[in-house]
Amino acid sequence: MLDALQQHMPFLLAGLWMTVQVTLLGICFGTLFGTLVGIARALGPRPAFWILGAYIHLWRGTPFLCQIYIVYFVLPQTGIAWLQFDSFQASVVALTIYSSSYIAEIVRAAINAVPRGQVEGARSVGMTSGQTLRYVIAPQALRMVLPPLGGVYVIMVKVTAVLSVIGTTELVRQANLVIQRDPANIMPIFLVVAGLYFVFCYPMLLLTQWAERRYGGLHLEA
Repeated sequence: MLDALQQHMPFLLAGLWMTVQVTLLGICFGTLFGTLVGIARALGPRPAFWILGAYIHLWRGTPFLCQIYIVYFVLPQTGIAWLQFDSFQASVVALTIYSSSYIAEIVRAAINAVPRGQVEGARSVGMTSGQTLRYVIAPQALRMVLPPLGGVYVIMVKVTAVLSVIGTTELVRQANLVIQRDPANIMPIFLVVAGLYFVFCYPMLLLTQWAERRYGGLHLEA
């Protein structure tokens, strides 16, 4: 069994590396887009609040598997050139959309938690809207955003297992391919897969716990 696992390990590590790439790209783009959506929903005009709210509820209210199928199979049917995705691109786009819908709500809630009196005070001393966001709202909202973001990032690592349905050679798909060649070692192979996911997720869990200790429990007064 150990010899078999040693033989299969390069394939599993290749799948882990694909999982890392897709996850990190999804985190980067999802955080950027989700932050912009959250700011626009918290500080933008009322129509933006409702339109972006519909976007958020649509993606949060549908299974991730359906979102992958839409990105990979449905969007290319439009015939639009920039919507023709291969499996890797579709995986990153789907993760970006999925994560941005949750991150946007985290950002919006953090901004709304900043006392209104502080915002009004900043405007009363001559700060512009941009300066108020940068120097008053953002520093306080950031402290409230960091802990829950860690939880979203860990969830993103785990949902990458679903990406195997569109042929992305991430960890679970590589494991399934290995099992087809070596069905006698299903249990040890998936135990290794679980261990590799843990190795990837555990640093994020530690970072989340550190952020909760360092930045959690923030109390603001108007």
